Amino acid sequence: MEMPFRNARSGRRWLHLPRTRWRRVLLSVFGGGAVLFVLAQAVPYGRAHHNPPVLAEPAWDSAQTRSLASHACFDCHSNLTKWPWDSNIAPFSWLIQRDVDSGRSSLNFSEWNRPQDGASDAIEAARSGSMPPWYYTIMHPNARLNAVERSQLADGLARTFTKRPPLGGG
Repeated sequence: MEMPFRNARSGRRWLHLPRTRWRRVLLSVFGGGAVLFVLAQAVPYGRAHHNPPVLAEPAWDSAQTRSLASHACFDCHSNLTKWPWDSNIAPFSWLIQRDVDSGRSSLNFSEWNRPQDGASDAIEAARSGSMPPWYYTIMHPNARLNAVERSQLADGLARTFTKRPPLGGG
């Protein structure tokens, strides 16, 4: 049986399995992947999509700061998360739920009446561009901030946190 792949220089075969064997291997790999994908859908984590009520927001320094924070931060750092379609499909739902849980626990703009340990880091994260993370902006292009918007958001957060600092010193 003729092998599909040969080294161009020497003409020697570099795949040593017959075609039918490769087909079986590929079918097994893709079939196993499909079975794992279907089984992953049975895991309930990541599909709660719970948005608790907004208890208290910061006293924003301007509507522009709130708008920039809303576009770039609120899906993970507030109780106003917009759950995208892929938040219902494992394993994406697991990653999204983990990011929202982690974001809300460190800084939650909807619960300003509680301690916000991540507030002091938010200004630098906005200024440096480390937030929002690159993988988030792939599916949320409106969350991409240019350098001017990052600076405006960081300055606005600084003024907002000075005006009404979060509990616990933030």
